[in-house]
Amino acid sequence: MEISDRLKNMPPHFFSKLVKSVEAAMAEGRDIINLGRGNPDQPTPKHIIEALQEAVEDPLTHGYAAFRGTTELKEAVGVFYKREYNVDINPETEVAILFGTKTGLVELPLALMNAGDLLLLPDPGYPDYLSGVSLADIKYNLMPLLAENNFLPDYAALSNEQKEQAKLMYLNYPSNPTSATASIPFFDETVAFAKTSNIAIMHDFAYGAIGFDGKKPVSFLQADGAKDVGIEMYTFSKTYNMAGWRIGFAVGNAEIIEAINTLQDHLFINPFPAVQRAAAVALTSSQDCVENLVSLYESRRNVLISECKRIGWDVEAPPASFFAWLPVPKEYSSESFADLLLSKADVAVAPGNGFGSYGEGYIRVGLLEDENRLKEAVARIEKLNLF
Repeated sequence: MEISDRLKNMPPHFFSKLVKSVEAAMAEGRDIINLGRGNPDQPTPKHIIEALQEAVEDPLTHGYAAFRGTTELKEAVGVFYKREYNVDINPETEVAILFGTKTGLVELPLALMNAGDLLLLPDPGYPDYLSGVSLADIKYNLMPLLAENNFLPDYAALSNEQKEQAKLMYLNYPSNPTSATASIPFFDETVAFAKTSNIAIMHDFAYGAIGFDGKKPVSFLQADGAKDVGIEMYTFSKTYNMAGWRIGFAVGNAEIIEAINTLQDHLFINPFPAVQRAAAVALTSSQDCVENLVSLYESRRNVLISECKRIGWDVEAPPASFFAWLPVPKEYSSESFADLLLSKADVAVAPGNGFGSYGEGYIRVGLLEDENRLKEAVARIEKLNLF
């Protein structure tokens, strides 16, 4: 049986390759400290689990889910955005429920773009953005994210041709992998740019809850006119440790939301109603669990950065997310340094070039091990005498 050209042209899956390398090392019986993963290590908060357990017992959740999501969850999204960001959301026209935001990120080009249309993507950026490019048979250009510009795209550097041809642009703050954050003035600039160039915006807000040093990440929808030009995608995976639950949502521009919902009408109905009910509880109940999680990550960040500086590694503390974006020694590439750490120190990290060519010179390190394991990882690296 011959598979489709569409599948043949899909990009290699970066994270799948990374996982296989770590699994192979562990199969040899080695004690690998895996700092390359992005899967939260903490359990889902108990009150959310209990909400699911109760919902599963209700026969009303056992049938097909309502098309376009339950009213309960969509209204909870509206409550959440008003409480957290002072943004008004119409639950019926400005919310699309997703099987996790990865699904939304990959399907959005199918909903908005025609073959050959141009998508603008951040570099470095989340590798799975490219999956949507292949499936929709579209073109893409990369926007360099440079340290000297605080890992923000420079719209003035885009060519007139790019501005004229681009139909959609993806942004992601706090950023995976750089952990950089954006400001309201930057999003105001983005809205103005989008209106001038007639480009739709998708802001990937996966790490929106995780900000350090008392600074809460801002939502794209807080910028004036943001809903005129774009949407934001939010996942329960990071905020509530619900990665395996596969639940998220898109909010914002009603026309884009309608396009997503229409596509999803044909692809699937919606997530298990009991999961949607528990997700609504997560959004509307006490957020103490989120505050505790952010404190945990901040404490881990402080330990990691302190230990790196102790061994002479010149690093900067990430302002948000649960990743650190660390420079590699000058004599190494991102990949050769990551390979060295895995082979000689039994420490797994994600090489920066896996996130794009402008990720070269960095590695991504996750804050998803306890503090003792983070200390141990740096101690192992110290023995290599690299700094």
